[in-house]
Amino acid sequence: MPAGPPFANTGHLREALLEEGYMPHKFYHGRIGKVWNVTKKGPLEWKSTTRIPLPRWAVEEMEKDPDLSYTDQWGRRNYEYISLGCDTIPVLKGRTPVQCYADFMRAFRDRFAALLGSTIVEIQVGMGPAGELRYPSYPELHGTWKFPGIGAFQCFDRYMLASLSAAAESAGHPEWGHGGPTDAGGYNSWPEDAPFFRRENGGWDGDYGQFFLSWYSGLLLDHGERVLSSATAVFAGTGVKISVKVAGIHWHYGTRSHAPELTAGYYNTRFHDGYKPIAEMLGRHGAVLNFTCVEMRNFEQPEEAMCRPEELVRQVAAAAMGAGVGLAGENALPRYDEAAHDQIVKTATVAEGEEREKMEAFTYLRMGPDLFREDNWRKFVGFVKSMREEGQCREVVEREAESFVNATVPLVQEAAVALMSG
Repeated sequence: MPAGPPFANTGHLREALLEEGYMPHKFYHGRIGKVWNVTKKGPLEWKSTTRIPLPRWAVEEMEKDPDLSYTDQWGRRNYEYISLGCDTIPVLKGRTPVQCYADFMRAFRDRFAALLGSTIVEIQVGMGPAGELRYPSYPELHGTWKFPGIGAFQCFDRYMLASLSAAAESAGHPEWGHGGPTDAGGYNSWPEDAPFFRRENGGWDGDYGQFFLSWYSGLLLDHGERVLSSATAVFAGTGVKISVKVAGIHWHYGTRSHAPELTAGYYNTRFHDGYKPIAEMLGRHGAVLNFTCVEMRNFEQPEEAMCRPEELVRQVAAAAMGAGVGLAGENALPRYDEAAHDQIVKTATVAEGEEREKMEAFTYLRMGPDLFREDNWRKFVGFVKSMREEGQCREVVEREAESFVNATVPLVQEAAVALMSG
């Protein structure tokens, strides 16, 4: 159950992970080795949350050619991730973006070969913004998007438009290739505010909508296929698992169109399963599907936004099981209460008919000083024991947790101080 090391200097960590930050082909691993030394102080697994922007030289290339960035219908550019429309085009000083990703992974593999398969047992391969396989359809930076907005399609750079035009020509409808839907509302619209996403006679369920959504989601799957092919080739024989994170877009899930999922690239509607193709793609490469929001319950969310995290998690779990893909989970929000812990324990067992499977892993996110308050820490220890020893009586779990809590007081105090000062 990975959690961020309480003693890590996140400034050094960020610089270490930038790797190829200043010049192409120049990888720097010095500080990252120092961060690894932190884990030797105790039985910690390293998972730190920090913002890592694109390398400076890559951003400079995007400034020269703004169409390397994802673009919405209003011309707003997004610099979180390079547009997948140019995945196979040598736009980065003679290299394609996918070649750059492979070079990064290869350099990491060579530098940390001695740790792969032992200290480093899993590598989560970033596929998009926030490391997730999706389009940057709901950017929170500068207040562009706020929950529970439906987001916006990101297909208006010239590389994406060229692909759309070719697909429309092949479909016998060249008129469909001039751009994405322009009646799909704005970032903070609700489904019924946008003609394209409306319940009745919405464009999403018409011939054009089905063509567009198949193309848009298909490009995302192709991107995942390319990057995963590179990752599995680079890390073959190292003993590490490869995982990919899929976003938990649970708002407006209760509507027919599932608008926020569609703008993010998941062609998932009341009538079309968008997660089965993703799971099957991951299965072809033996990758684990990492999903979030496993601690959420429907009634805790705003009803007017038709949030259905429990149904969403069940759908994704069923897709993973059907494709023979391992499923891992994460919490989306900072939660220290037993209700959230119980929901995670419940969700960690995937059931489909008579079949039952355990999640391969669970990552506890949002660790902060509050976790190390005595009451929260006691609940957390009990939660960890429940995850490891499913079905054990709560009284037994709490009694054993109490003895562990007492034994870890010095470590917990040190961690809390480090987090508050860091």
